[in-house]
Amino acid sequence: MAGIDTLTLAVVDPEAQRHFYCDVLGMSDQGDGRVGFGSPETGIHFVRADAPYKPQGADLYWKIALSVPNIELAISQLKARGVPCSEPKQFRDVGYLAKAVDPEGFTIELIDHWFQGERPDIPVDRTRLGGGAHLSLVTLRTADISAIEPDLLGWGMTPLSIQPVEPFGFTLYFYAFTDEVPPNADIRAVVNRTWVYQRPYTVLEIQHVDALKSETHPAHLAAGYAGLTIGGLSNNVYLERLRIRG
Repeated sequence: MAGIDTLTLAVVDPEAQRHFYCDVLGMSDQGDGRVGFGSPETGIHFVRADAPYKPQGADLYWKIALSVPNIELAISQLKARGVPCSEPKQFRDVGYLAKAVDPEGFTIELIDHWFQGERPDIPVDRTRLGGGAHLSLVTLRTADISAIEPDLLGWGMTPLSIQPVEPFGFTLYFYAFTDEVPPNADIRAVVNRTWVYQRPYTVLEIQHVDALKSETHPAHLAAGYAGLTIGGLSNNVYLERLRIRG
């Protein structure tokens, strides 16, 4: 089955980034130039940029998200390692979230497997980040979901959840290469949301921003999003709007 194979980020210091993602976040060197938690999750490849990362609200790339069994544990571990983090909070009926940034300013979202107050009393491995982090989401932005969804579905991706966030002017769409189906046939159902964050594979999250006219890309040789590679497709694919390669 196809999968979201590699996220490539252009950074000023690739080696320092690799150390942070391995030594602080608990990823490992995959032996092919990537770091990650292992298959079937997405690996991250850092390439060198000549100018620092300057995120903008209209950028095509937004963030990655690490899902964890215990977000409070993850925050305490990261703070102990000198990583500034926001305090976790329940964001509407989307998720129980916190934010951190890596040494070059890329956003790392932390998502609990459960909504606030709903976590079952189950043991976790406290030696791992948040009890066992996994790379849950790669999040891109779009000005027009209708222009890209046919390609995603045509490649065999399954829609898992749609999460309207009207007061903030955007809607979140979640897709994955999987045969699994959400617990509720209505993919807008709230029950599907934490289920998505618990999947053992990486999910593509698309933030459709109502007011966005077009997405912006890093300037030549500047740091930022350098593409997403899809592995396992029978034919070569390339979606220019999201800079996705097969």
